[in-house]
Amino acid sequence: MSHLSPLLIELGTEELPVKALPGLSQAFFDGIVDGLRKRGVEVDLGDARPLSTPRRLAVLLPGVGTEQPEQHSEVLGPYLNIALDADGQPTKALQGFAAKAGIDWSALEKTSDAKGERFVHRAVKPGARTADLLPDVLREAIAAMPIPKPMRWGDHAWGFARPVHWLVLLHGPDIVDAELFGLKADRMSRGHRFHHDKTVWLTQPLDYVESLRSAFVLVDPAERRQRIVAEVEAAAATAGGSARITEDNLGQVVNLVEWPSAVLCSFERAFLAVPQEALIETMEINQKFFPVLDDAGKLTEKFIGIANIESKDVAEVAKGYERVIRPRFADAKFFFDEDLKQGLESMGDGLKTVTYQAKLGSVADKVARVVALADAIAPQVGADPVLARRAAQLAKNDLQSRMVNEFPELQGIAGRHYAVSGGESPDVALAIDESYQPRFGGDDIALSPLGKVLAIAERLDTLAGGFAAGLKPTGNKDPFALRRNALGLARTVIESGFELDLRALLAQANTGLAPRSVQADVAELYDFIIERLRGYYADKGVPASQFNAVAELKPASLYDFDRRIDAIGTFAALPEAPALAAANKRIGNILRKADIEIPGQIDPALLQEDAERALAEAVAAAIDDTGASLQQKDYVSVLERLARLRPQVDAFFDQVMVNADDLAVRGNRLALLKRLADRFDAVASLAQL
Repeated sequence: MSHLSPLLIELGTEELPVKALPGLSQAFFDGIVDGLRKRGVEVDLGDARPLSTPRRLAVLLPGVGTEQPEQHSEVLGPYLNIALDADGQPTKALQGFAAKAGIDWSALEKTSDAKGERFVHRAVKPGARTADLLPDVLREAIAAMPIPKPMRWGDHAWGFARPVHWLVLLHGPDIVDAELFGLKADRMSRGHRFHHDKTVWLTQPLDYVESLRSAFVLVDPAERRQRIVAEVEAAAATAGGSARITEDNLGQVVNLVEWPSAVLCSFERAFLAVPQEALIETMEINQKFFPVLDDAGKLTEKFIGIANIESKDVAEVAKGYERVIRPRFADAKFFFDEDLKQGLESMGDGLKTVTYQAKLGSVADKVARVVALADAIAPQVGADPVLARRAAQLAKNDLQSRMVNEFPELQGIAGRHYAVSGGESPDVALAIDESYQPRFGGDDIALSPLGKVLAIAERLDTLAGGFAAGLKPTGNKDPFALRRNALGLARTVIESGFELDLRALLAQANTGLAPRSVQADVAELYDFIIERLRGYYADKGVPASQFNAVAELKPASLYDFDRRIDAIGTFAALPEAPALAAANKRIGNILRKADIEIPGQIDPALLQEDAERALAEAVAAAIDDTGASLQQKDYVSVLERLARLRPQVDAFFDQVMVNADDLAVRGNRLALLKRLADRFDAVASLAQL
């Protein structure tokens, strides 16, 4: 009978690729668990998770069955009319089936289905030992791992992400007999390359984590992460600041070390004259160091490196880290100083010779278009048009700077620094930087009025130009990042509360392209931007039906679109909403099928039934009550007032025949329903709900 024993598998390798390590580790873990379960072996995961270091991938499961359960099989054979002859003797078909099953035909059982009675071979055999299944489970798990280009080593035919040097495979206290990559499985792991450069004897799987910890290896990535954060924060506190710890940088450092140890370092204060973003990028992206910030969030001359060793001479390790970043910092300072000598305004001269896009001219041409758009948008949102023009004129000049050439991620950021140094208005300098916001998904929009104007103008031109030049996204291809630009534009308008006519702005952006004889389809571009909002609102929990109810109206203002979304969400929560939405859909169907011209006015003299008179009065009162709210775009109040019409609407459909034989009466009733539908549809298409 099977019982549960812990299982340990460890692949010892040369240093695995840092960014790929989490995915490899998870795939290895999932492959082992799935392979066992596919074979019917009981697996108790407990709180098990993938274990890994740069030099190993491991799976430690607290409970795995020692064998499969009994294996039941059922193989259907020929029907009786084919299996037996007229004398009841087996035909060749039955004899062949029995021979294949390895038993005499008389020992076969019978079963029935819709076509009749047939022979069947049922068998029960003991489950295989898990130890016998594990070699195949292991091979399948490795074959399924995401390794695009396996490495080969020695003169062998096999390949893996990196050369494999040892294999541990223990089920309970026993070594599982297996061979992989030319290695026989045993119980000998290996410790830290420097602190414990020898084998580590594992008596049984549950000793694994503690035995490796004793050999200066933290095999659990979560434990390494915790130690790194604690040590980095402690070192930063010693320096009188706080560490900048980004998820991306931390995740990579976790996969670079087996025994992390923080080392506090410093650089010359003169380098702090360089934009801190350039220094931070060098530290994080190139060297995986953690910058130290002061209480105001400004970079200090301190940083923290994570060594893979507890050095007896930490000062020497610090010197090594400091030596590594000094040349990069010196380059950055040289680029910055040279750019300051040139000045931001004069950098713009070179934009005339830089092609933006073959059909759309130079970067200077794009700048001129954005200047015109910014000039038009600024007064509509209460920003200074003069400052908006100036910011737009300078916003792309830093593309010609040495700093941005070396650090492309500093576009806008470098421009802000150069604008300040050149004596530009602080508002103009900030807007140059903020024009790129949001830079990525989840990033904040621009905060300053001028920054918002530039962000909108820039994206309007990019979108119109992209569509005009035939660069519409297809599948995963989006060379001009038009999807990201559309969402950035929409978010900036909505989250800023700007009342802007999107179609008019797109038309103006099109006009700016006119001299180049390329035009975008404004209606298509409008729909493209609205479609980007589908995911934006889905992330906020807005149901697709509510989004569609507003999208069908195609509001000119995206901020207005947002207010309608809020209103429809409030309305949908009312108890009257489902019935009114259904009634609205019914009204829409009736009006579509109308075979007569619907009058523009309701004739009170033609109202015959009490229910239709009551509805006509209620609709007239509701329209009077909601006129001002509609004018003020207070859509919540409009829908809440219209929700009170439910009793009269229900009574109308219960008691009144819309398609009366008298054409005048029929037309009047249709006019009443149209008046009601028009007021609902002034907010959203309720039928979509």
